[in-house]
Amino acid sequence: MEASPWEPVMSPPARFGTFSIVAHDRERAEWGVAVQSKFIAVGAVVPWGRAGVGAVATQAYANVRYGPDGLALLAKGRSAEETVKSLTAGDAKRDQRQVGIVDAKGGSAAFTGSECLNWAGHETGDGFACQGNILFGPKVVSAMARAYESTPGDLPERLLAALSAAQREGGDRRGMQSAALLIVRERGGYDEGSDRWVDVRVDDHPAPIEELKRVFRLYDLTMLSREDPATLVKVEGDVARLLQHDLGLLGYYSGRPTASWDAVTQGAFAKFLNEHNFENKARTDGTIWPSVLEYLQERARAETQRRTGTAPILPGALSKGPGAQPGASPSSSGKRGGDRRSPPP
Repeated sequence: MEASPWEPVMSPPARFGTFSIVAHDRERAEWGVAVQSKFIAVGAVVPWGRAGVGAVATQAYANVRYGPDGLALLAKGRSAEETVKSLTAGDAKRDQRQVGIVDAKGGSAAFTGSECLNWAGHETGDGFACQGNILFGPKVVSAMARAYESTPGDLPERLLAALSAAQREGGDRRGMQSAALLIVRERGGYDEGSDRWVDVRVDDHPAPIEELKRVFRLYDLTMLSREDPATLVKVEGDVARLLQHDLGLLGYYSGRPTASWDAVTQGAFAKFLNEHNFENKARTDGTIWPSVLEYLQERARAETQRRTGTAPILPGALSKGPGAQPGASPSSSGKRGGDRRSPPP
């Protein structure tokens, strides 16, 4: 009997080739997952984590309940191995599943069902588990593991290095589409309101791992504090004068460069930080992060190029930076250029 044209044809859920790594940094008390797949928005399915509890990657014919259910078991004190056994034992489709877990102490475990599409397998080590399916071969997973073990730095650097190493060995044999990086730490999220310290995704891109790295660099610049405090720059002398010049060019500072880190300059700089999402990089000790200084200089150079390479449409239109208030002038008198209106109260 033919199906009615008015009845939806139900197709089985997509199985997607994926490689991922779950890991725990004991020194920094962080848990993370990095993943790449020939599947749209893999970050919405595979990575799960909770600070102080552990991390889970669920994939292949993914059972998304492995994420929250696995974290709930880990929160009760179950080890990674016990959690994997509990999740798969009660799953009638476990032979089509793949999962990797690290627990609160860094214990690791993984499971690859016998019906996962070839090549499929996993490797566990101290504080990490690597797993993948529909891969070019076992070297993909072993390359992930070796890169994670040998890469210096913190969890973001090591997890991203693991993804790159896996892709160099062929990765998902169907190609690339999406990638994600999730790292949790206690009160690590925005304004300390969650434990999602890093949560960045690339949902659809021809080179998702490289794009993920690019997005992470921007996220790191504004949202994180991973720079060495020894590199902090003291705001005085030429540095203060440079800040005043660039802030003035961008419309945040209206005085003359004095090389003084006074209240007016600090207020202009605080406004710049807030409008460019650098609240996390604000300091009260008279120093500035090198990354913020470099970003400010880049924006000032771009503003100079805009003014010199753009034909003016309105009188005075090119004399204001993006930080200037509507109707205000970057000059100290507020009467410069073609716009002579007073600034708003």
